[in-house]
Amino acid sequence: MKFIDLDIKNFLKDGLTAIHFEELTAVQEAVIPKSLKKESLIVQSQTGSGKTHAFLIPILDQIDPLKNEVQGVVTAPSRELANQLYEVAQELVAFSKEGIRVANYVGGTDKLRQIEKLDNQQPHLVIGTPGRIFDLMSANALWVQTASMLVIDEADMTLDLGFLPIVDEIASRMAQDLQMMAFSATIPQQLSVFLNKYMVNPQHVKIEAGQVLVDQVDNYLINTKGQDRKRLVYDLLTMGHPFLAMVFCNTREYANELSQYLKDQGLKVATIHGGVEPRERKRIMKQVKNLDYQYVVASDLAARGIDIPGISLVINTELPQDLEFFVHRVGRTARNQLAGTAYTFITPDDDKAVASLEAKGIEFTEVTLSKGEIKEVEQRYRRSRRQNTQRKESDPRVKALINRNKKAKVKPGYKRKLTEEIKEHRRSQAKRQTKLNNRRARKK
Repeated sequence: MKFIDLDIKNFLKDGLTAIHFEELTAVQEAVIPKSLKKESLIVQSQTGSGKTHAFLIPILDQIDPLKNEVQGVVTAPSRELANQLYEVAQELVAFSKEGIRVANYVGGTDKLRQIEKLDNQQPHLVIGTPGRIFDLMSANALWVQTASMLVIDEADMTLDLGFLPIVDEIASRMAQDLQMMAFSATIPQQLSVFLNKYMVNPQHVKIEAGQVLVDQVDNYLINTKGQDRKRLVYDLLTMGHPFLAMVFCNTREYANELSQYLKDQGLKVATIHGGVEPRERKRIMKQVKNLDYQYVVASDLAARGIDIPGISLVINTELPQDLEFFVHRVGRTARNQLAGTAYTFITPDDDKAVASLEAKGIEFTEVTLSKGEIKEVEQRYRRSRRQNTQRKESDPRVKALINRNKKAKVKPGYKRKLTEEIKEHRRSQAKRQTKLNNRRARKK
């Protein structure tokens, strides 16, 4: 479906045209029509699915610029995400003749100046972090009582960071006929209880992870057993000279350690994690977007909601402790129909976690880096493959090949050739099944 087919105001269509927005993603196609009907929604969708436009387009379409009052509120759990949402909203309202006022309220900014501006005029749409929004409400400067639309972006992250009680305070002061939309990668029980407090028979929209990781991402696994991870990161970064590379670490301590190592090797590296001061983080993000840095080392803070254009390479120095973050990390690359590459470091202990990701439709190729060259590893998960041999032999094609392989009199190398043929057949079957599952999910 194309955005031009949506029943939205012309200024939004002009704004979307200006940013070369054409086809709707799965989440946009599912959410926008329902949201325009003022339905409350619980949307389960991963990073990179296009959810920002999915809620900003219908919210801005419903705003009446002639009313001098707050009509919609969007909360985000981090300042970086709030800033990104604000930038997208500004692009969308650029062609509004009456002028739709969008305000961004986050910590680390001048609160007194914000209060002074609010005394003169209220914004139509409020975007910001829960803490700062509630601070301005408590100062009787920001009036959200008139708002009839509330979006909680990255709701599970909002819960994890302890912001849900503040969002509760904000929502409790809004209109009775509140249209609430929550966007989240997961829906924990505590979050579900909170949402049920404000939503009556909400519509549930779930976009499967397999639909989110686009085909343009090449996912590679590297077994780092016995290798120096930091040196391996350096070799991968300098091997292909990526346009922009992002390296994810599970802890801020290791992110600092790796950043320093890469700097010692002569690379200009930006470091982003929760331990970096907000003003410094904002400055670094601006420099990264201006392409002052080619390499970024980050924690999972940057995996959720921070959109840095042009990332062509992602390196995971280890699998995230919460596997849901894998999609967020890898989703930073291959955006806007561009190709991307992701390398994930693993050890033999990660077999089960990788199998779990594969069950979601994510395809991996295990490789090794040898003498500056990436080479595919022939056998992966030897133990699990031995356990699954009986099940895979139910494939008629594999059965026939195995029977041929049992012949006593064969030419030298014949058995090895048949073994490779069986492996190739299994790989092609797995890829074919994954694509079939993805098509079925999209149709559904």
